Parts: sequence; C-alpha cells; structure tokens
Amino acid sequence: MATTTTEATKTSTNGEDQKQSQNLRHQEVGHKSLLQSDDLYQYILETSVYPREPESMKELREVTAKHPWNIMTTSADEGQFLNMLIKLVNAKNTMEIGVYTGYSLLATALALPEDGKILAMDVNRENYELGLPIIEKAGVAHKIDFREGPALPVLDEIVADEKNHGTYDFIFVDADKDNYINYHKRLIDLVKVGGVIGYDNTLWNGSVVAPADAPMRKYVRYYRDFVLELNKALAADPRIEICMLPVGDGITICRRIS
Repeated sequence: MATTTTEATKTSTNGEDQKQSQNLRHQEVGHKSLLQSDDLYQYILETSVYPREPESMKELREVTAKHPWNIMTTSADEGQFLNMLIKLVNAKNTMEIGVYTGYSLLATALALPEDGKILAMDVNRENYELGLPIIEKAGVAHKIDFREGPALPVLDEIVADEKNHGTYDFIFVDADKDNYINYHKRLIDLVKVGGVIGYDNTLWNGSVVAPADAPMRKYVRYYRDFVLELNKALAADPRIEICMLPVGDGITICRRIS
C-alpha cells in the first residue's frame, strides 16, 4: 500500500521524537553504560539500584549532578557494586585513589564496619568538600583519612615501610589513567594476598576496541593508550587473578594470589 505524504511526515516526526527521547534519557550522574540498550540500563537502575540506594548516596548523587564535571563520578550501579564487593571480601582497611565528590567513597564507607578505614587521596579538596557534609551526616566521616595532593608520593612513603605491605583488603583506583601502571606497581605490594584492587574506566568509553583513527574526544584519545597498556599488563601479571566487567565505564577486579 502506498504511503501518503502526511503518513510519511508523521513517521519521520515520530522517529525524531524517539531519537530525542533516547538522547535525553540518560541524565543520570556518571552515566557511562556500555549496554547496547539505554532502556535495559534504565531497567537495572529502576529495578535494582535506585530502590536500594541509601538516602545519603542519593543525596550526594543529586548534588554531584549539578557540578560541571559530573561525568567524573562513579555511576549509581557501580556504586552499588562496590558496596556489595566490599562486604563480600569483609574489607576493613581500604584505600581510594581519586575521590571527586565522594560518591564511591561513601559507598565504601557505608559498607565498612564501624572501625573500618579508608585512606582517600585526591588532588582537589574542594570537590571532596562538596560531598563531605553528606558523608558527615551519614555518620561515616570518621572512617576517612583524606589526603590532598598527588597519590604517588604518599604511596612511595607507605611502600617504603615494609610493615604496610599486605595490609590493605581493598583498593579502588579512579584517577589519572596515565599513572595507572605506576599505581599498580606500588599497590600490588600493599594489598594482601586474597585482597582486591579495582581499576575503574578500563573499557574507556568503548575506545579500547575503536580503530586508532576513529573520531574521539581529546581526553578519550589522550588516555586511551594508557588504558590499553594497563589492560595488557594486568592480563599478564601472574600475581593476580582478574575479571573485567562492563559495569559503568568498565571495571577490572584484581585479586592478589601471590
């Protein structure tokens, strides 16, 4: 049957409306889902994540949404995953490199026992202080030792004292990708055998499988090779077992075995 001009116009308009709706669909903070369907991601959030998200984490997520750099935050589904993982490994002594406003930090602090500890490092205290009142209100600020500045000098100081070797149960890294390899060289000594290191953004906007000449944002292209280098190094490291998961922007879980 022939299609009239009016019908064709309606179809075109409906198609544009659907595209626009899909484009607007994900305003969630830190949305970096690699799922093929935005509807599927929305289903995960609405069915599993948001109904169980602690009120303090929801409040911090909403505060972070108003910040101009909100793409830097941990997504809500990844925050839920980290919270569960920390409980599964019975972590008590932990570390976080890269804090931003503290969403993943709060997820960790809430999962730790009352006497649990987090050494948290970030170059920007101002961002951390955006979330600090919410962390304090949640009653977990006493678990956090925040250090402002580059993490490598702090790590070198910690590693220099052999008493610190093998003392961390869980470490989460979401910071400067060009230093991930440098972090790993130090963290592998600090995490205990059986302990876990999580490296965030290991699928890096999906760019890890993109052709070298593919169009990319400048920051994606700049850090892409560092992420590829890390992924190759982790896969070849006999001291760890690894599992790369398509949660958020990709997270690689490393369990130290020797």
